[in-house]
Amino acid sequence: MSLVPDDFKVPATLEHPRFRLRMLSIHDLEKDYEAVMSSVAHLQGVWRNHWPEGLTMEQNLVDLGWHHKEFQRRTSFAYTVVEPDESRVLGCVYIYPPSKRGFDAEVYYWARQSELANGLEEELGQALQIWFESEWPFESVAYPGKVLDWEDWDQFE
Repeated sequence: MSLVPDDFKVPATLEHPRFRLRMLSIHDLEKDYEAVMSSVAHLQGVWRNHWPEGLTMEQNLVDLGWHHKEFQRRTSFAYTVVEPDESRVLGCVYIYPPSKRGFDAEVYYWARQSELANGLEEELGQALQIWFESEWPFESVAYPGKVLDWEDWDQFE
């Protein structure tokens, strides 16, 4: 089932002075894998599990292909966060169907661990909130572990 109405034109990009968002695809394999593996400890906090511990390049290729297919089917949307010149992957954004009542979508995002000290993840989060309010058809977006801390998120059914 589509996450967005059939007539909704899914945004191809989000342009920002510090980064660009575009659909994550298998063509991002090497740069994505490097970003993920350089940020293992941070990602385990984002997902609250052991991923990406032990992730291989081949497994990452499968994941990227799955994300790409879901994007095409409009059931979820994964965007890569890249430098404006696309020289490096800076993180990712995932838009999923809601798992809790009261929300239209769940958004998870991360910036590579080396960019946390310079505030990139917070800047990404602010840009995403504006983007979803102005460009997407959702009325209530959840940002588990970010806008809603995990303790509050866990209280929702």
